Amino acid sequence: MDNIIDTPSLDYLIRKIVCERSSKRNFLHDPVSIDIVKDIIQDASRAPSGTNTQPWKVTCVTGETKKKLTNAVLEAAETGNASLEYEYMPSKLKEPYISRKRAVGYALYELYGIKRDDYPARKAAMLRNFEFFGAPVGLFFRMDRELLYGSWLDVGMFMQNVMLLARGKGLETCPQQAWCEFGSIVHKVLNIPEDEIIISGMSMGYAAKAPENTLVSERMPLDDFTTFLK
Repeated sequence: MDNIIDTPSLDYLIRKIVCERSSKRNFLHDPVSIDIVKDIIQDASRAPSGTNTQPWKVTCVTGETKKKLTNAVLEAAETGNASLEYEYMPSKLKEPYISRKRAVGYALYELYGIKRDDYPARKAAMLRNFEFFGAPVGLFFRMDRELLYGSWLDVGMFMQNVMLLARGKGLETCPQQAWCEFGSIVHKVLNIPEDEIIISGMSMGYAAKAPENTLVSERMPLDDFTTFLK
């Protein structure tokens, strides 16, 4: 990777890439060059990791493999054959987290044109996760199951790099932990060994012009989550 030369506009560009990132839920079917995907993943590996352990592993799916995975998971979703890879949230979510979760969910349903009590439409919208929202590229982030919390942080920073670097290539993404609700199927179809844990999936492609892609989720004011001590 070429060295980045500092310019007066560098701060603006970095802030734009970071602050305008959002999860997209509607993608064009336009293909993405695998060489671009390789460049993004390679550059993302400059993410920090404790003692340089670099715990991240990635499976990239396109074409027939992606279709096979989509079909298998959608079939399991219809039959209720879920198999959690891990618990993402507590079973009883407290405030303020439950209100934030509901707010973004209702905002998304509104953009979809779905009424809050239209549960079949809500389910259909959720199932689009497993079609990668139409994106041509799917990524799955994994690591050795024996690793602990520190490595989860490392993989999260690696994923963030992927999402930001993708924007530099004109691409958008949507991180999707939803795939982990069907962990055993993802393991089987993608030949991921059981001694590795799947942390998240991700859709990647060129964003479509769609109402759901205009969603900008709320962020708390700085003073609500930061303490400054002198």
